[in-house]
Amino acid sequence: MLTTDPLAVPLARATNPRTGKALGKLGLETAEDLLRHYPRRYAEPGTLTDVSRLAVGEHVTVVAEVLRTSLRTTSQGKGLLQSTITDGTSRLELTFFATHKRKLEWRESQLRTGRRGLFTGVVSLYRGTLQLMHPECRLFGAEDDAHDEEEALLDASRPIPVYPAFAGFESWKVAQAVRTVLDPLREEDVPDPVPADLRAAHGLPTLLEALRLVHLPADEQDWRRGRDRLRYEEALVLQAELARRRARTAREEAVARPRRTGGLLDAFDARLPFELTAGQRTVGEEIAAELAAPRPMQRLLQGEVGSGKTVVALRAMLQVVDAGGQAALLAPTEVLAAQHARTLRNLLGDLADGGFLGGAEDATRVALLTGSLPAAARREALLDAASGRAGIVVGTHALLSEHVQLADLGLVVVDEQHRFGVEQRDALRAKAARTPHTLVMTATPIPRTVAMTVFGDLETSVLDQVPAGRQGITTHAVPADNPRWTDRTWQRVREEVDRGGRAYVVCARIDADDTPAGGAPAPDDEGADLLAAAQDTVGGAAPRRPLRAVTEVVEELRGRPELAGVEVGLLHGRMTPDEKDRAFAAFASGAAPVLVSTTVIEVGVDVPEATVMVVLDADRFGISQLHQLRGRVGRGTRPGLCLLVSAAEPGTDAHARLETLAATTDGFALAALDLELRHEGDVLGAAQHGRGSSLRLLRVTRDADVIDRARTDARALVDADPELGTWPALQDAIARSLAGEREEYLDRA
Repeated sequence: MLTTDPLAVPLARATNPRTGKALGKLGLETAEDLLRHYPRRYAEPGTLTDVSRLAVGEHVTVVAEVLRTSLRTTSQGKGLLQSTITDGTSRLELTFFATHKRKLEWRESQLRTGRRGLFTGVVSLYRGTLQLMHPECRLFGAEDDAHDEEEALLDASRPIPVYPAFAGFESWKVAQAVRTVLDPLREEDVPDPVPADLRAAHGLPTLLEALRLVHLPADEQDWRRGRDRLRYEEALVLQAELARRRARTAREEAVARPRRTGGLLDAFDARLPFELTAGQRTVGEEIAAELAAPRPMQRLLQGEVGSGKTVVALRAMLQVVDAGGQAALLAPTEVLAAQHARTLRNLLGDLADGGFLGGAEDATRVALLTGSLPAAARREALLDAASGRAGIVVGTHALLSEHVQLADLGLVVVDEQHRFGVEQRDALRAKAARTPHTLVMTATPIPRTVAMTVFGDLETSVLDQVPAGRQGITTHAVPADNPRWTDRTWQRVREEVDRGGRAYVVCARIDADDTPAGGAPAPDDEGADLLAAAQDTVGGAAPRRPLRAVTEVVEELRGRPELAGVEVGLLHGRMTPDEKDRAFAAFASGAAPVLVSTTVIEVGVDVPEATVMVVLDADRFGISQLHQLRGRVGRGTRPGLCLLVSAAEPGTDAHARLETLAATTDGFALAALDLELRHEGDVLGAAQHGRGSSLRLLRVTRDADVIDRARTDARALVDADPELGTWPALQDAIARSLAGEREEYLDRA
C-alpha cells in the first residue's frame, strides 16, 4: 500500500530508482532521511571569475562553454576524461578520473561541445596548464535558455552546501535530490516536533523553514539560523523523553524504607574509623530522604576517584536492610564484584556475620553471586538471598538469572551502569514486588553536559571531596625511549615495595601476538579503552611500536636487577576466577607486591597499601581512563605515585594529554577535556550499533546552553502533559529518534 505521508515516501519513488539506490548507500531510505542528511559544511559562495584571472588554489565558479571533450583509458587502465572550456577569451581544462573508462561515459555525454554551464572547483596547475580537478558542473538547458542560466547564476551567489557523499555520487547530486524532495513540500506535510509556543518564545522558524534554510541558504545567516533551530529540536526531543521517563518513575509506587534508630546503620556509623566528608553526609541525607518516600529513588552518584562512593552506597543499603528489605549490588565483572563483596565485609566486620558465631546482634550477611562460584558456595549464596539472611547481595550478570530469588528487594545499586542493557536492568528490578529504589554509581566523573544528555532522568549527586588522611597522587610522564628514565622507574617501584607498598604495572593487552586480522591490538576481555589502536602509522610517520603485553612484561620485570627477589604477579581478564582471586590476594597481602595487569583493575579495586602505578603505552589510553587507573593508588595514608610511560613525541596531542594529566587531579576538568579531544560521537550509543549519530547537530561539548534551555522547556511540557499527547509530532519524533538500540542505550540511564 502506498504511503500518503510525503516524508515517508521511499527515495526510489521520491526521486528515481537509480538515485534512490545510490542514496541507500548513505543509509538514506525515505524522503525524511534525505532531508535530515544535513550539509557537513558550506563552501564560500561562488565568485564568477574571468578565466584569465584565475589563481592557483582559489575556489572559483566560472560560466563557460565546452569547446571539446575526450575520454580515454590511461596506461594504468583507468578512465581519464578531459574537457576544455572557455569564457570567450581564455581557456580552462576540466579533468576527471575513474577506475574504469565506462564510469565516465555519462560525464562525456554531459560535456558535449557547445554546452554552457557553471563549473565550480579549486584551481590547480598541471604541466603549465590551469585546471579544475573533478569540478561540480551545472549545465544549462537549451543554449538560448536564459532563464536556466539566470537561475544557475543566482544559485552560484549563495553558500554551497557540501554533503557527505561518495565517489560516483557527489555532493552536488545529493543537493539535486534534496531539491527534488524539498521543493514540493508544504507546511502541512512536515509535522513540527517543536510546539508553536516554544517556537514563538525562542524566535525559531518552523521545521520546514529550517530545512529550507540549511539546504537552500541565501547567505550564511540563513544556514546558521536553520541549524540553530534543528540543534534545539534535537535537544528538546531527547530531553522530553528523559523528562517523560522521570515522570513515569515518579508515578510508580515503591516501599518506603525509612531510617531506623538503633539499627545496623547506626551501629556502622558508630564504629567508622574515619569521619565522613561534608559531601558524603550531604549526599547521604539526600539518599536517606528519598529511600524513606513511597516513590522510587532514581539517583546517579558520581564523584572524584577515591571520594568514598562505596561508603555512601553501603549506608544506603544498610538503611534498606534496617527497614526489612534487601539491597542488590550489580557489578560488571567478577573481579569487581568480588572486590565489592570483600570491601563491604571488611567495612561491616561482625555486622556482616549474621547467624555466625561472633556475629553482632541483628547482623546481616553479604552474599556473592557470580557465574563461576563452586556449586556448594553457589547453593549457599542462593539460599541466603532467597531467605533474606543476606541483606546485601553482590553479583555480576549471574544475579539476573531466573534461578536467583530475593526475599524483598528494596534497593538496586548498579556500578558502572553503562555496561548493562535494558533487559538486564529490568530482569533485576523484576525480582521486586514493587519498583525498587535505584542508585547508579559511576567511577568516571561525568561532565555536566553529558550528565544532562544521558542521565537526564536521574537526580545527580556529586562527591568532590577526598576523605581526610589521603595524601594525594603525584603524576609524571616518563619517556619510554630514555633508558635512564626507564631504569629509574623500576628503581622507584623497588623503593615503594621496600617501604611496604604495592605497585601496579598496567599494560594494554594480554599477549605479545594478541593482534587480530584488522591490525588493532586486542584489548583485555574486560576492556582497555585504547585510542586509535587500529592505526599502524600516524600521519604517515614511522609505524607505532607494538603495545606492551602483560605476559612479556611479567617476564621482563622478573629478570630486572632492580626487582631482584621481588615476587611479580599477573592478572588479566582471561584467567579463571580462582586464578584472579589468588593473584589479587597475593598482591593485597604483599606476597607478590608488584602486579602486572590489564585494565581489569581500573575501577573499584581498593588496596590501601598500593602506592605506585606504572602505565605502559600511556599515550594510547584516554585521559579519563588514565585518571581512573591512577586512582587505584594513594588510597591509604601514604601518597601515591603514577608514572605514565610513553613514546609520544613532545609537541604531539598525545604528549599534551599526558602533560595535562600530570598537571591536575581534577577529574571533572579532565573528563571534559577528554570528551572534547575525543569528540563525543553519539552519546546515545551509535558506536554500539554502527549507525550514524542520533545527534546530528547537537554537541554536548559545545551546546550546554541549548541543552539547558531544552531541558527546562521539556520538563514544563511534561508537567503540563506527562505523556506528551498534546504534541503528537513530538511523540512521533521521540519514537523515531530513540527507536531500537538507541532507546535501549537510553534505558541504561
